[in-house]
Amino acid sequence: MSGTGKTALRNVRVFDGRQLTEPRTVVIDGAVIGDDPAGAREVDCAGATLLPGLIDAHVHVHGPESLTALAAWGVTTGLDMACWPAERVASLRQVTGAADFRTAGLPAIGPGGNHARMLEMPAEAVVLTPADARRHVEARVAEGVDYIKGVAEAPGEGGPTAETLRALVAAAREHGLKTVVHAARVEAYRLAVESGAEFVTHVPVIGRIREDDVIAMKAAARTAIPTLAMVEGVLHGPLAGRAPIEDPLRSVSDLHSAGVEILAGTDANSAPGSPSQVPHGESLHREFELMARAGMTPAEILRAATVLPARAFGLTDRGAVRPGLRADLVLVEGDPVDDISATRAIRAVWCAGEEVVPPESA
Repeated sequence: MSGTGKTALRNVRVFDGRQLTEPRTVVIDGAVIGDDPAGAREVDCAGATLLPGLIDAHVHVHGPESLTALAAWGVTTGLDMACWPAERVASLRQVTGAADFRTAGLPAIGPGGNHARMLEMPAEAVVLTPADARRHVEARVAEGVDYIKGVAEAPGEGGPTAETLRALVAAAREHGLKTVVHAARVEAYRLAVESGAEFVTHVPVIGRIREDDVIAMKAAARTAIPTLAMVEGVLHGPLAGRAPIEDPLRSVSDLHSAGVEILAGTDANSAPGSPSQVPHGESLHREFELMARAGMTPAEILRAATVLPARAFGLTDRGAVRPGLRADLVLVEGDPVDDISATRAIRAVWCAGEEVVPPESA
């Protein structure tokens, strides 16, 4: 299967957001999903499974190669959480034939913590006051970002104050943007939840989210992006032997049991100085396996990487297999609703109707 144009995928089971349909025909008509197979090149999929293109809700895109790697593993949209300067963002938005790209641009950080020590982090990322936070948002809006990213640190570790984080979220909302707040420690999680941000990314690497913070997340309709792949990498790397992964898994289980919406995200990156360089694309499949260990069903995990992030981030043109939507599609062997590991058995991937090379052929 190669090329672009009009293709009819015959005898394919489709994940409809809840389950697999009976075998049917799906038409790829240019960059979108069509409904008329007339004149199409026909491909017999022999009962394979067609998924909406996967969405990784926390990545770091460093260049076109990041987007290519994502697409090869069926990740057709990457939600980037720190990319600058604006010229680099603009160039990445022009990449075709690979994963689509959304970004927060430069994150808002405090003067301390890991982010302040990262290589090439510009001074303008540091916000010390609510006024700084408002200026940060205005600058990102002028650059055309898709959402805002803030970083919460444990008290005393140099992150933005609670008041500054709340100002960041409020300013973003005034501009019609949602906010993602990073929290990798138990103590930081409370600040993130109380900031009012729509999304809290990561779960604590050491320790377990407090029960009242889980309750607050649910009551405020917040969404969690746990990034267990990154947590696992840190626990196998810089913090090897310090803690087991069971506490992060329990945090996800607690959020899930409380009914908090969970999105699949990995923190994929290849940045120098990162606590763990998580591979783009392949790591989302590892994230699925860890989410399953935390008690989520395969169907819930697939929703967390398709329809839910599309809806949560306002990506109304994707997240499902339906005529008129972008032809972001992943064809896999087996039944991933029964066994989530089947998402790794990729036969073909399309990004806006353009077929890309899957990992086994790369």
